[in-house]
Amino acid sequence: MKRSYFSSKIIEFISTDEHEILGKLTSSENIYSITPKTTYAWQGEISVIKNSLADIDGHIHFEYVIPRMGKRVDVLLVIQNVIFIIEFKVGSDTYDASSITQLIDYTLDLKNFHEGSHDQIICPILIATEAHETDFDIALSEDNIFEPILSDGKNLIQIIQKVLGSAINKTPQINHEDWLVSSYKPTPNIIEAAQALYEGHAVDEISRSDAGATNLTVTSDEIGNIILRSKEKNEKAICFVTGVPGAGKTLVGLNIATDKSEAIGVGKETVFLSGNEPLVTVLSEALTRDKAANLKAKGETYKISDIRREVKKFIQNIHHFRDDNLNIEDAPYERVVVFDESQRAWDQKKLQTKMKEKGHNIEMSEPDLLISVMDRHKDWCVIICLVGGGQEINLGEAGISTWIESMDIKYKDWMVYVSDQIKNPEYSWGYSFDQILASKRTTISKNLHLAVSLRSFRSENLSNYINEIIAGNIIKARELRETIHDYPVCVTRSLFSAKIWLKEHARGSERYGLVAEANAIRLKPEGVFVKSEIDPANWFLADKDDVRSSFYLEDVATEYKIQGLELDWVCACWDASLRRVNDEWELYKFTGTSFQKRSKEHQKKYLLNAYRVLLTRARQGLIVFVPEGNSEDKTRDPSFYDGTYQYLLNCGFSEI
Repeated sequence: MKRSYFSSKIIEFISTDEHEILGKLTSSENIYSITPKTTYAWQGEISVIKNSLADIDGHIHFEYVIPRMGKRVDVLLVIQNVIFIIEFKVGSDTYDASSITQLIDYTLDLKNFHEGSHDQIICPILIATEAHETDFDIALSEDNIFEPILSDGKNLIQIIQKVLGSAINKTPQINHEDWLVSSYKPTPNIIEAAQALYEGHAVDEISRSDAGATNLTVTSDEIGNIILRSKEKNEKAICFVTGVPGAGKTLVGLNIATDKSEAIGVGKETVFLSGNEPLVTVLSEALTRDKAANLKAKGETYKISDIRREVKKFIQNIHHFRDDNLNIEDAPYERVVVFDESQRAWDQKKLQTKMKEKGHNIEMSEPDLLISVMDRHKDWCVIICLVGGGQEINLGEAGISTWIESMDIKYKDWMVYVSDQIKNPEYSWGYSFDQILASKRTTISKNLHLAVSLRSFRSENLSNYINEIIAGNIIKARELRETIHDYPVCVTRSLFSAKIWLKEHARGSERYGLVAEANAIRLKPEGVFVKSEIDPANWFLADKDDVRSSFYLEDVATEYKIQGLELDWVCACWDASLRRVNDEWELYKFTGTSFQKRSKEHQKKYLLNAYRVLLTRARQGLIVFVPEGNSEDKTRDPSFYDGTYQYLLNCGFSEI
C-alpha cells in the first residue's frame, strides 16, 4: 500500500509544475472522490509549500495515509531529525478547536503506532490561510512531541527553522528510506475497531502484527477454518476463545461477525451477541453515528432508523436473541453466533427467575438454552464463546463451566474446540474439564488463546500486574511494575488532584473518566455517586462540551457499565468495600447504614473481579483515588483506607 498520494524530495517538489503535482494527486490509486473543494485545497497547500521551502532539504508527502482508520495527513515533511505534520484549512480565518484536536490525534497516532516514528521528534502545525498571523512559541514534551503551532502559512519557513534549531543533536538524523518502509502497528480502541470492521477493513489492517500480537490474526484465521470445516462436513461445533483482559477477544468476535469472505461463506448469517447491554448500546450507537457521518460527507441521503436497523442485524443483545427464539421451534436464521463474555451467561436459578417474570417456565441454564436454539439446525452451525478469565462480576453468572457441562451431558454429537488455557482456574471455577478434554471430538489449540493485552498498548504486562495486586502478591507485583515503563500507574488521596492528572495527561481526543465499584456508596461524600445512572452512549461518545460525557468527570461508570469497553486515561475510585488489613484483603458490602463482611465465596470473587475490571480499563494510564476518610464518620474511618493506600504504594504505584 502506498503511504501517500504524492511524495518526493522537497527540492524536486519545488521544481515540479503545480499542474503535474495536481495530476499525480488526482490519479492516485488510493483516491476515492475529487471535488472542486478538494482541488482548491490542494492548490492552496502547494502554493504555501512552494513559497516556503525553497532552500530546505528533506522529503514531502501529500495526503499521507494512516492505515488504522483511513485517516490522511494533509502534508507530512521529514526534515533532518524532525517529522512535521501539517494540517491545512485553506480559506479558513480561524484556528478552530476541532482542527487542533484532529492534528494532535494524527500526531499521537503516528507516534504510538508507526514503528519508524516512535523515537522521533514530531512537530504538528495547523495552517489556516486566511487567519491572522500569530506569535508562536515552541515547547517540546517529554515524548518528543511539540505543542501544536498555529500559522497562516506565511511564516512557515521561520517555524521550521526555529523547530529544527531547537531539535539539533536531540535525536539522530532520520533515514527517510528506513522510516518510509517501517511497519505500522495500530491498536485501535474497541469503538474504532468496530467502526473499521463494519466499514470493511480486515482485522490485520487495524491490529498490531508484531510477534507479540500475531495471535490476534491467527486466532481469527483459526475460527474461520473451524467455521469452514463445520460447513463442509455438516457438523455442529462450539469453540472457546480465552484471553487476558484487553487481549482483543471482542475484536476477534467482531471480525468474524463482519467477515463476508467467500471462504467462510456465511455473510449475513453471522451475528455478534453480548449480554453486556452497555457494550451493545455504545457499539451500536457508534456504528450508527459513524455510518451517518460517512453518508453525509458523501452527500447521500439517509434515515437514522434504517442505519440502526442495519446495525442491529450484526450486533444484538443476547437476551433479545434468546427471547425471540423462545416462542418458535424453527432454527434461527443465523448459522454462526458469537457470544461475547460468555462466562457471564446466567445459571439455571437466575434464568428461571428472570423468565418467570416474562411468563416462561425455563428449567435450564442460559448456555443450555442458547445451545438448544442453535441445535435446531439439521445440518451445521457454529457457536463461538469468547471467554474472559476473572471477569464474572454479578450474582448468577455461571462461568464457562456451565457451557462445558452442557456439552458433557446433552450435546455429545457436537465438535468442541478449546483453548489450551481452558483448565486455568480463572476459567474453570473448580469444574473438571477432564471428560470433555479427553473426548475424541475435542480439539485443543493454542491459537484459541489471546495472551497479549492490546488495550494497554503502552504496557502488555498491565493485566498481569493487576492480577498480582488483586491476588495480594506484592513481590510479584513489584517485579512486573519494573517492566512497565511508558504506562503511568499512580495513587492519590485527593480526587481533585486525580482529575487534574487526567486532564494534564490526555491530549487530542483521548478520552478520560471516573470509574468505581457499584457498591462504593460511601464515596458519596467525596462527590462520587455510583447510584447515579450514566447514559453509556453519551458517556463514551459525547464530546468534551457535553455534560453527559466522561470528560466532565461528574458521572462515574461502574464495572457493569464499563466492562468490555475502555478509556485512554482512568481514575479508579476505591471505597472501603475492599480493604487491605494485615497483608490480607477484607471484603465488605455496604448495606443500610454500615459495612457487612462478605462471607460467601462467590460474593468475594465478584468483588475482586469488579476491581480487576476497573483497574484494567485504561489504555494509556491509571490513577487510583483512595480517600483519606473521616474519623468523625464511622462509615469512613481512615483505617478503612490507609492500609489499601499503603499497599498500592508497596506494589509500585507512584504517589501523587
